Amino acid sequence: MLNLLSPRQRVAVATLIAFHIFIVIASNYLVQLPMTLFGWQTTWGAFSFPFIFLATDLTVRLLGKQAARRVIAYVMLPALLISYVVSVLFQEGSFRGAAALLEFNSFILRISLASFAAYAVGQLADIQVFDHLRELKQWWIAPTISTVLGNLLDTFVFFSIAFWGSSNAFMAANWIEIAVVDYFIKILISLLLFIPLYGVLLNILLRIMGAPITAKSTG
Repeated sequence: MLNLLSPRQRVAVATLIAFHIFIVIASNYLVQLPMTLFGWQTTWGAFSFPFIFLATDLTVRLLGKQAARRVIAYVMLPALLISYVVSVLFQEGSFRGAAALLEFNSFILRISLASFAAYAVGQLADIQVFDHLRELKQWWIAPTISTVLGNLLDTFVFFSIAFWGSSNAFMAANWIEIAVVDYFIKILISLLLFIPLYGVLLNILLRIMGAPITAKSTG
């Protein structure tokens, strides 16, 4: 894919790939850190992962569905491997030292594999829905609906694989509640921040790619 693009387009795609990988790694670490919000159990990961859908929808808008699918393919394996390493080194918020990498960590591996599966399912669904709706005059409909549905699939695929019957007693007992609260936090963040961030980042990436910024670009 990348060799068919202009130099500026390659910079934009590389930026999106790096952003995807960073958010996946951060979210896989933050999901290990539980918190209570208004009396409900959730995790810090709920505040970071919605931005993956922002990046995906920007990719579809700028380069089309097939290119977005290739971006997802480029991201999956590096994100899986790096997030495993980072999460093992800093399990549950504490630095465990390089020696921890020499020990097999089934709990972290399960989180990483769950993230791998959830990322693939959620992002591919997001791409399909966004691409189907992207030509609507109301530009905000496509990113809003694709994010709502993509996050739903991603959240429940991830938590069911990662924590059902987990060795972590707290997560095993509370994963359904945490998944529900996480989902609603993700949607709230997406709806509050999605429109302004989407417009700002789209215009920045269009400038990087050297494309003209028109009403159609942001609509």
